[in-house]
Amino acid sequence: MDQKANQFKKVLSRYVNYRGIDIILYLKDGSIVELDKNRRIEGECVIKNEREGVISRIELSDILKADFYAA
Repeated sequence: MDQKANQFKKVLSRYVNYRGIDIILYLKDGSIVELDKNRRIEGECVIKNEREGVISRIELSDILKADFYAA
């Protein structure tokens, strides 16, 4: 993993743990994913637990950029 990817993972890991931050992920395939408060990072994936009990895994390598907003 290159230095830029390591830095992105470090920043994303920090903000994923803050429940007061809304995170919008822009993926390489053009889709946009809003992470709710029930989220975590496991290895090289962001895990998103939705209200309906659905668990989504998003590979860090699939993320183009992320926006962070104070809720």
